[in-house]
Amino acid sequence: MPGLVLPSYYLYHQSPVKIVKTPDGGARVWRVAIDTGGWQAKNDIFSEIVFDVGGDIFRRSEADFVQEVEAFRAYYLEGEGPIFALYETVRSIEDLAAAEGRHLTPREQALIRGIRQRTFVMFEEQLRAAGDPGADPDLAAR
Repeated sequence: MPGLVLPSYYLYHQSPVKIVKTPDGGARVWRVAIDTGGWQAKNDIFSEIVFDVGGDIFRRSEADFVQEVEAFRAYYLEGEGPIFALYETVRSIEDLAAAEGRHLTPREQALIRGIRQRTFVMFEEQLRAAGDPGADPDLAAR
């Protein structure tokens, strides 16, 4: 499609979605699965996203997309291990600010962004090791 720059990143009805090039020059749509945090192929929503048909579609930069993916995963997923411990750390920082009736400080915001970048890489590496074709741990390093 002329004018479409890939990869591109979106929030689609509050769900992170990415559109990437395929080896044959086409495009593939990947949406984060709410139950696993992995990537689901969702090519059926390509036109709706690209032509902004639905109205609840927001383009994101790579850096903001990484943050959105991790906020989404932390909100919907439960589990144990280092990734979930880091999700809990972020939740604690956010909860403290809310309990104190204040916005996050710049230092807290930077800490959360850093933690989410780290958890993104960790989660994506696990997905890649499990064979998830949509996994891209390098995205957080770009």
